[in-house]
Amino acid sequence: MSIHPTALVDSRAEIDPSVEIGPYAIIGPDVKIGPRTRVMPHASITGHTTIGADNEIHVGAVIGGKPQHLAYKDAPTYTVIGDRNIIREYVSINGSYVEGGRTIIGNENYLMISSHIAHDCIVGNRIVLVNGSLLGGHVEVEDQAFISGFVAIHQYVRIGRLVMCAGVCRVSRDVPPFMMVYGDSEVVGLNLVGLRRAGIGPAARAEIKKAHRIIYEERRSLPSAIAALKAQLHCPESQQIIEFLEHAKRGICGGRRRSRRVEDEPGDA
Repeated sequence: MSIHPTALVDSRAEIDPSVEIGPYAIIGPDVKIGPRTRVMPHASITGHTTIGADNEIHVGAVIGGKPQHLAYKDAPTYTVIGDRNIIREYVSINGSYVEGGRTIIGNENYLMISSHIAHDCIVGNRIVLVNGSLLGGHVEVEDQAFISGFVAIHQYVRIGRLVMCAGVCRVSRDVPPFMMVYGDSEVVGLNLVGLRRAGIGPAARAEIKKAHRIIYEERRSLPSAIAALKAQLHCPESQQIIEFLEHAKRGICGGRRRSRRVEDEPGDA
């Protein structure tokens, strides 16, 4: 184990022998850190926090701190972080505010400078949070979403798989998988670049485009849209959209009324 002599590491913390801890870092008594994780200078890891293997925690990051919630009364709560995450400078990740609750971060996420994950969030895998992006309490972000710089996501909102949030947008309703959201909670099309990079083939992309038309261009009610999706679409990605919509408690982001139609790509069915 490599621990800089100026680091403050509580003797009760459980730290794998392969962990590196840099100058002036602070590690609390209820922290567990897995193999080959690097904790860089001035990072602070407190609370009941468990961190997996091969993570990079950069300068000034604060992980497991008390939730920013007026109802919190110092009950024991938890922060759980998986493997191979990159947590850049001054990122803040708060623990849950519900006794026994968890803030959960998955694997292979890239959390850029000064991004914030509030209490009780559930963040999946291979997600990017760009500089200054903010997740309110109880937000859920599904795999491979891309949250651009200075995006603010309201508490309890759900962000679907492979969603792209454009820079400086405000998201106050759920965003279905594969969509692109812009401005004030407006879905303006599909994350086509993300779909291709994720290896989603032409047939599935064609179904996703049809789902977009049903939800945002045919002006149906949400129950009517779900019924149409179930009747017409069958690929796994379409099923993800249907399941997401069936669990939308806050409603979903609306579409831009005069947006350009999402056109078929060459070769798509």
